[in-house]
Amino acid sequence: MKKTSTGTTSKSSRGQTRRAITPEDLLQLHIIADPQISPDGSTVLFAKKHVGEKNDYETNLWLVGAETSRSKAAAEPRQFTSGKRDGHGRWSPDGKQIAFISARDKPKPQIFLMAATGGEAVPLTKFPEGAIRGFQWSPDGRLLAVAYRETETGRTKEAEKTRESTGASAPPQVIDDFHYRLDGDGYFRSQRFQLYIVEVATGEHRLLRRERASSFEFDWAPDSSELVVAVNTNREPALVWWKEDLLRVDVKSGKSERIEGLPVGAKQAVRWSPDGRTIVFAGREGKEAWGVHNTRLYVYEVQSQRCRDLTGSEDYCLTAATLSDSAEPAFGALLEWSPDSRRIFTNIGWHGESHIASIPAAGGPLTFHTKGRSILSLGNLSADGTRAALTVSDPVSPGEVAVGSLANAAAPLNVKVLTHFNAPLLKQLEISAPEPHWINSADGTKVHVWVIKPVGFRAGRKYPAVLEIHGGPHAQYGETFFHEFQVLAAAGYVVVYSNPRGSKGYGDAHCAAIKGAWGQADWRDMQAVIGFMKGLPYVDMARMGVMGGSYGGYMTNWTISHSNEFAGAITDRCVSNLVSMVGSSDLPLVPGEYWEGNSWDNTEAIWEQSPLKHFGNVNTPTLIIHSEGDLRCNVEQAEQVFVALKLRKVPTRFVRYPSTTSHGLSRSGPPDLRLHRLHQILDWWKKYLG
Repeated sequence: MKKTSTGTTSKSSRGQTRRAITPEDLLQLHIIADPQISPDGSTVLFAKKHVGEKNDYETNLWLVGAETSRSKAAAEPRQFTSGKRDGHGRWSPDGKQIAFISARDKPKPQIFLMAATGGEAVPLTKFPEGAIRGFQWSPDGRLLAVAYRETETGRTKEAEKTRESTGASAPPQVIDDFHYRLDGDGYFRSQRFQLYIVEVATGEHRLLRRERASSFEFDWAPDSSELVVAVNTNREPALVWWKEDLLRVDVKSGKSERIEGLPVGAKQAVRWSPDGRTIVFAGREGKEAWGVHNTRLYVYEVQSQRCRDLTGSEDYCLTAATLSDSAEPAFGALLEWSPDSRRIFTNIGWHGESHIASIPAAGGPLTFHTKGRSILSLGNLSADGTRAALTVSDPVSPGEVAVGSLANAAAPLNVKVLTHFNAPLLKQLEISAPEPHWINSADGTKVHVWVIKPVGFRAGRKYPAVLEIHGGPHAQYGETFFHEFQVLAAAGYVVVYSNPRGSKGYGDAHCAAIKGAWGQADWRDMQAVIGFMKGLPYVDMARMGVMGGSYGGYMTNWTISHSNEFAGAITDRCVSNLVSMVGSSDLPLVPGEYWEGNSWDNTEAIWEQSPLKHFGNVNTPTLIIHSEGDLRCNVEQAEQVFVALKLRKVPTRFVRYPSTTSHGLSRSGPPDLRLHRLHQILDWWKKYLG
């Protein structure tokens, strides 16, 4: 084994020389998402994203044959579009056309049509400058329902050019609405996505419904005459964002009828059954904030007007997202009907895994169709329900497209991987597989922990170690590929990560334990993880570091203000002061929904839970990473950490990324800045952990 300019090298079992992964390998990863199988089940359409030549991302649609017979070789995937900013590809109901959203004319994304056999992409819509969030074909193939938001007249690219030519200033932002911005989406002020209908034959569009809410979801009735829409109709939806309704909307007249008898609470992923008799949706009851409790599956019977909770007896959540820096995030629920309207298929995140499961519409136990240490994400089902489009990843392999064959409603999915875009890179690399463990917290709570040993690990040696803490907090780490973790292992660090209380995937009580009470049950679990980490015979206790982003940055700040166990820390896009966070986040904290108190005359509870209150105890050298364009955790959170540490003469560095970047910099920011961030991390650990 020797050191080279690319890192550690080793011999594989076949004698092939492999090297350690580097930050720059990020530029070679292919991100696969949104698989959609054709109605006849023969072909899967999917989006593939990779780093382009101009420090940006190129996304195009691809096709691959879904042949599963062992006697036939699977067809090679082929590129379907070439616009470089193409996505949300959807088959027409007859399978002859594919519609997709393209931003090839960046200020004016449009929906394009293309024959499924290939050819020239033709723009269908003629929307003014704005944004298209998504669309759905009507079952008869004649119409599209589209969520579109128009850009304010004074803020279009044309208006900007006019100002530049005249020397005029950028216009001030006049804000009346409580919710006027969103991280990754920017400032939209009073503009909202509205529901439009597009005629496929002509491309003409008309407004069907005008909404006050910043988002909504919808689905077609099987006869194409109406839509069911999940939306909040209150005057200030963001103040009571959990008060969502289901509306039946006539496509011709736009008249709507509220569905009565539903539980009061958040609703998403609404789906009308193929036989038209039933509507299902994912939801929660009551003033639910941040997805603390399980998202459950509800079924509404159209004729009897009866609503039932199908998963109330199951301790699973339909929105347990598994975090990764090498996959498109999927935080919402996904529901798919079987063609006979008897079962609903969904994703279930559980114990760091994510699997395909289904439940009978009439009620009954949930059935898992996949298993194993992997992350499977459902796209859709073929028209006959025998095949499913999937993506699949595991801890040593980034996501690829797969097809799952289903013999019957209760059978396991026979999963076959169809693409291997990341295989050439993986063949070059020495990847370290995570080892799962279960430990006990002080009160007996079981905590799931993973350990990645350094590349070239040798028994008997002591290694520096890094504890990674996930964000959310209501999400999970798990059995998926994480480039950053592998880079740290390649640099010689033991990497430890876990799902303490507050994480999804371990039941309702595990997740809800920290609602309004950060730094308590979660901190007890993290102390158990730290104890486990110190007890590993190959970890050098004098060279341990802690790091995390978002809530993980909060817990990093909490850790160094309550412990001196670590030689260094990295707090990324952090939370430090919940009092100021109340008004500086794009998701303002409404008093009483998650935390008790407020930010003006009842601050005791949130100030006690703010790491900054305890920063008089901090002695740990700390690297602060934050984006000036972060609207979720405003950069002022990092500024307070920096000033406090500087005043206390604690070694610190503040890396501020430009306002063009967002909270998701580490996952979707500009490639050169993502590389800069990774090298800053490596440099900091080299300095303080050796």
